[in-house]
Amino acid sequence: MTTHPRFEDWLRRYGAAWTAGDPLSAVALFTEAAIYRETPFGPPLIGREAIRDYWTEGAQNSQRDVTFAFSVIGIQDDTGWANWQATFTRLPRGSKVQLDGVLAARFATDGRCTEFREWWHRQETS
Repeated sequence: MTTHPRFEDWLRRYGAAWTAGDPLSAVALFTEAAIYRETPFGPPLIGREAIRDYWTEGAQNSQRDVTFAFSVIGIQDDTGWANWQATFTRLPRGSKVQLDGVLAARFATDGRCTEFREWWHRQETS
């Protein structure tokens, strides 16, 4: 069972990994066989290697000046839901991106995420 403080701590570490563009810190938040769904219709990323590759390409190599904020919506048993917002500059174009989304994260007893799903909208300006 996850708790509000544990979930908030996980979200802070998730946001810190994103703002730092640090795929290794991001991957440490997930179990070996974690399922990561960036969008509801895309294929899931399965396992830490796939998650690391996604974060390397998407955050480390393609974004700068990242900000991340969140608010917990709720927690039930081993799953937490949060609303989140992020901003960044997309590389190499330099366009400004704003994201607003919701995520659901299911956790193992050790506090690492076993299943991650998010739904988000983007506004991008040049």
